[in-house]
Amino acid sequence: MLRSILEEIACFKSEVEFQFCTVCLGILQFCYCDDKEMVVKKESANDMALSIAELVKQEGHQIDGFSLEVSLLPLILENESSLLSHMKKKYESEPWFQERLLSKCVSVKDVLKFAITKPLETLLDAKSSASSFRIRLTYTHKRASKSSVERNWECKRRKTGTRLHNVNDESVVADKNCSPIETNAVTGRSSNSLQDQEPSEHFGFPIEKVSEPCHLVYLCYRTHIYLCGRYLKYSRNVSQTRWIIDEERMGEASVEEIIGSNILPMCQGDNYKFHAAGREDIDVRMLGSGRPFLLEIQNARQVPSDVIVEEIESKINGLENKLVGIKNLKVVGSQGWTLIREGEAEKQKQYCALVWISRPLEDEDLRSISLLNDMKILQKTPIRVLHRRSPLEREKIIHWMKIERIAGSSQYFLLHLCTQAGTYIKEFVHGDLGRTQPSIGSILGCRAEILQLDVTDVKMDCFLTE
Repeated sequence: MLRSILEEIACFKSEVEFQFCTVCLGILQFCYCDDKEMVVKKESANDMALSIAELVKQEGHQIDGFSLEVSLLPLILENESSLLSHMKKKYESEPWFQERLLSKCVSVKDVLKFAITKPLETLLDAKSSASSFRIRLTYTHKRASKSSVERNWECKRRKTGTRLHNVNDESVVADKNCSPIETNAVTGRSSNSLQDQEPSEHFGFPIEKVSEPCHLVYLCYRTHIYLCGRYLKYSRNVSQTRWIIDEERMGEASVEEIIGSNILPMCQGDNYKFHAAGREDIDVRMLGSGRPFLLEIQNARQVPSDVIVEEIESKINGLENKLVGIKNLKVVGSQGWTLIREGEAEKQKQYCALVWISRPLEDEDLRSISLLNDMKILQKTPIRVLHRRSPLEREKIIHWMKIERIAGSSQYFLLHLCTQAGTYIKEFVHGDLGRTQPSIGSILGCRAEILQLDVTDVKMDCFLTE
């Protein structure tokens, strides 16, 4: 009984006597406060790494490498600077200080990363590298915000002249932008060269003791992955993206939702964003080679293999409603985003329009239309979109056109044409009350109306189909 009491007393005493490092605030003691504000004390770097590895496994991430990120509060750098400044003043003339410490000063951040990286590599069976999978440790502390307020007040007091200074005082000049150490922490520059930092007047020594360690937040995530391809839209009642007006859905579905809802579960991501090289109206079909698109998956736990990508493509193309199809689906790097934006501005588009004119079609009409190559037109913002777009006048190019007769009809025909990106095809046909010049109506000298429109090709070199 007495022995157990003594053990409890000894344990209690050790708890009471435990001191958190005033420089690293417990970080290199592997102590921290968790989400419940409970103090957690790890025995070693291996135990710390084990906690991180368990989190990664709980999240279900598939990884072949990782990048360890550590975010420390500026107060840590201030403490390091204060300690180094004190040691300089006291030991700068000592040979051992010059040879060993002054030239080999290592930051708290670098020590922590060095201590836990190797154990993490072993536990995760993956190498630390410039990976898309990130493990981020973010440390904060209550004392940091208080310290920041005090520094800001000190800077303000200096600027307002509450305290007199000699104009030649170097510390005043150096303190013009307040703490250089804090700026260094925010910009994320390496703190290996702590010995190069000049001590600031408001960094005191000895450093104030702390009664609790930093608050730590673990976060593991993957930077966005991208899947690109081309989509086809077979319905005239499907929008490209989800379209809601006054809480009422427009159309029966959207390309974005059909593709995204089938790909996201396969990647086990948090969310997705859909990007396309331009868009077609809800009543316009996208046929032929399809329109290039990019699907951005946020925090994907799994990066789909080539086999999985083929399964996704087959699944979407095999949907019973046959509203949307895809082709040439593949995983790409972040350069896919750049390519789709660059290609969007440079692309040409081909269309097929069902047109009616107010007089019978003549052979001369076919010839005159086919001779118009690289024709420039001027288009004012169409009346139908003036409520949401700026009233501008745009110059566009019609690269070529061809008329195809429809058997048994003299006033209906198919107009095939290739245009510069951004051309309003409907307005080019009917003229939009004279806001597009010239138009099919003005060229043929009669009234022209467009009844149906299909996009048959979007030419972009970076998204060529196989």
